[in-house]
Amino acid sequence: MRTLQPDRPVITIGSCGLDIVGRATDAIQPGTSNPAILRMSPGGVARNVAENLARLGTDVHLLSAVGDDAEGRLILTQAREAGVQVDHVLTIPDARTGTYLAVLDELGNLQLAMDDMRIVETVSPEHLRSCKELMAEASVIFLDGNLAPRSLALAVRLAKQAGVPVAADPTSVSLAPRFDTMLSDVWLFMPNEAEVGALMPAAGAQANQVRGLEAARQLVGRGVEAAVVTMAEFGVAYASPDVSGLVPALQTEIVDPTGAGDALTAAVLFALLNDIPLDEAVRLGASAAALTLRTPGSVVPGLSLELLYDQLR
Repeated sequence: MRTLQPDRPVITIGSCGLDIVGRATDAIQPGTSNPAILRMSPGGVARNVAENLARLGTDVHLLSAVGDDAEGRLILTQAREAGVQVDHVLTIPDARTGTYLAVLDELGNLQLAMDDMRIVETVSPEHLRSCKELMAEASVIFLDGNLAPRSLALAVRLAKQAGVPVAADPTSVSLAPRFDTMLSDVWLFMPNEAEVGALMPAAGAQANQVRGLEAARQLVGRGVEAAVVTMAEFGVAYASPDVSGLVPALQTEIVDPTGAGDALTAAVLFALLNDIPLDEAVRLGASAAALTLRTPGSVVPGLSLELLYDQLR
């Protein structure tokens, strides 16, 4: 693994928005209204990763876009309070802040999710060029798949020109193929098993640990320096040119799965930034995911390195 520069900021680029999550209190009955517990909180992959990193003590800037509305103002205020720098988040007049809607069953399992992140398309190549100097001073640039293809490609190109490593989360099955031609320029890639199947159909939708580990190794074969493949109850597979392995999922109550993958991503990034080996970094990521699964929100408010290690114990 390459040596990083933890004294420089992390730049996260992609989605931020409002999460609306409903958890049914009984078995879901389709075609009718179901009793549920509903919540709203700030969300979005890039925003969630940024907040987790900030709570772990990392200097982090968010590049994204919100509407000039109450939801956008709420998201920016909360991000600032959490320690995220939001000076480069665009506020777009006459546009709606992004929204993610999730339906959970009575056990907390995701049954259906929809999102409207069209506003992220305003994070244009022109905006990224205006942030070129900031990006050049980063320790890592994190990208999520909600970015428009032209912006995604430019962000990777600018990072490569500046010698800044890129970490990426494909975000969804439908967006994963956007990374197909740029894997060799990605330092850390963190898909789930379904996203790997969409990106590399020959790998299939991974259904067990053996296939997940093989998928991580195939990603390294495509040029990724470190691949981390999440597999829900099967745990996490990881690979680099030097090491590979599996970390089992930590058994925990599921209150709300929203943001668990983003917490894992942030904890792995934080660990690697602080010279923690990949295998230990993935263990800390699994700890962050477990903590988030039992939190009624997208980010654990009191997240810390000590808390991550306490969870592992």
